Amino acid sequence: MHLYRSHTCNELNASNVGESIRLSGWVHRVRDHGGILFIDLRDHYGMTQILADPDSLAFKLVETLRAEWVVCVDGKVMARETSLINTKLPSGEIEVFIEKIEVLSTSEDLPLPIFGDLDYPEETRLKYRFLDLRREKLHQNMILRSKVINSIRSRMNGSGFDEFQTPIITASSPEGARDFLVPSRLHPGKFYALPQAPQQFKQLIMVAGFDKYFQIAPCFRDEDPRADRSPTDFYQLDMEMSFVEQEDIFNTIEPIIKGIMQEFRPEKPTNNVWPRISYKDALLWYGSDKPDLRNPIKMQIVSEHFRGSGFKIFANLLENEGTEVRAIPAPTGGSRKFCDRMNHFAQKEGSPAMGYIFWRAGEDGLEAAGPLAKNIGPERTEEIRKQLDLDEGDAAFFLGGRPAKFEAVAARARNEIGSTLGLTNNNSFEFCWIVDFPMYEKSEESGELDFSHNPFSMPQGGLNALESQEATEILGYQYDLACNGYELISGAIRNHKPEIMYKAFEIAGYSKSEVDGQFGGMINAFTYGAPPHGGCATGIDRLVMLLADETSIREVIMFPMNQRAEDLMLGGPSEASNEQLRELGLRIIDPS
Repeated sequence: MHLYRSHTCNELNASNVGESIRLSGWVHRVRDHGGILFIDLRDHYGMTQILADPDSLAFKLVETLRAEWVVCVDGKVMARETSLINTKLPSGEIEVFIEKIEVLSTSEDLPLPIFGDLDYPEETRLKYRFLDLRREKLHQNMILRSKVINSIRSRMNGSGFDEFQTPIITASSPEGARDFLVPSRLHPGKFYALPQAPQQFKQLIMVAGFDKYFQIAPCFRDEDPRADRSPTDFYQLDMEMSFVEQEDIFNTIEPIIKGIMQEFRPEKPTNNVWPRISYKDALLWYGSDKPDLRNPIKMQIVSEHFRGSGFKIFANLLENEGTEVRAIPAPTGGSRKFCDRMNHFAQKEGSPAMGYIFWRAGEDGLEAAGPLAKNIGPERTEEIRKQLDLDEGDAAFFLGGRPAKFEAVAARARNEIGSTLGLTNNNSFEFCWIVDFPMYEKSEESGELDFSHNPFSMPQGGLNALESQEATEILGYQYDLACNGYELISGAIRNHKPEIMYKAFEIAGYSKSEVDGQFGGMINAFTYGAPPHGGCATGIDRLVMLLADETSIREVIMFPMNQRAEDLMLGGPSEASNEQLRELGLRIIDPS
């Protein structure tokens, strides 16, 4: 028999009754039932109930066992009484009578429990992540992640893609986030960078003549943390294709993502047709470029109903250029209590207030109620109701000003209304493509132009668009895939012509010498015959987060950082020794 086990703790069933077996694992919990000791023994695969009574030679040792001790057990498989069968476990039909037991290692008192789903501070969980990972839900999340990555690889290979690895140590380039810099010992005063993404490399692979590339790529960005974003590193399904248009990318990746959702969450339907929504419409209808389409609410512009009205706040602001009033319909939300609740919600989110109208039965039929209704009168409220297709028992909420100032609040209010009123279908995956991103955006503070998305994207209209259109009106062949309120995929058809790239960067304020200095390798490659190409990247961590029904990305990453980008388990970031600093030609300056 094997030194440690003949079976795993998920393997034994009724067919093994009467066999002598050996199991190894962790003591999950110990229960004393009238002098008979029952132990749930756990390993990677599952759980088996083992037991000892006072007649067992191993009983005295079993009495000393504590949670998370690692033991090796010899015993005999016995059938459980019918009334005691645990249908939730594959091994629930049997139990193992302990004939011999060896303690392989002991455990100190635990800083957090393994059994159950007790809510413990995240800092404790991350410091003792190796214990946290023993908990069933987190353990299963990691197994899910592994299976998803295996499925991705299989599907990409089946679609004719070749997997290549790109460098981890590379040159710094401005790609939208802060680089992690790596000092060079061999070249004092100079720095490498960890790649924000394999962007330039995957385009160079296309220039090199490979047709379809993919990689499960690690990416490194010095970013502020969010629930759906790691502050240091993450993984993405990176892919690129030659001689393709935007539709080719969509037609390639859609069945792969659909297949994964159906494989791992078959009970949760995925919409068959993934709508294409322009960036402009997404912000108008949903206040976000990653809308949650499980919520059917669409916002609308209702400025004309307030222009010159008795509601002076909106009437006055509409006299300013670039302002508008938007309505958020709220079917079934027509009560003063709910309207007041949403008004308070908006105030907590940073908005001074959110006006509202609700419709109810009156003496003469349907009537509009609320402060706005009184100020603008019945004719205007009726026009608003018709435009929003609302009826008795419904409501609408209103925000006004420059859209960029209130869209974020409007988006959160829309989500809150949909959730509170039960309009959001939580048992589905709803995907949509966001297309026609603007190439450039202008800072409201400085008025300076910068790229709004990927700087390597091909502008719609090519060089002619860059030379003849207003910069803020130029659209790019850029696209994102949103699912349930998260950005899951981002990509673009790439700019593969040097003259277009120089012009695109010139508009964003980069000189030719700056472009050559930061992207010279890629531009040089484009002068030797570059195919039209494009691709996208899928966030692996977010994908698994969605599949696992988690709201924090740290629940699907094996060893995540905390919110301050600290590794509490191993103590990173740490100070470098004086010797290390001297080798690198560096000196630490006290920030105080």
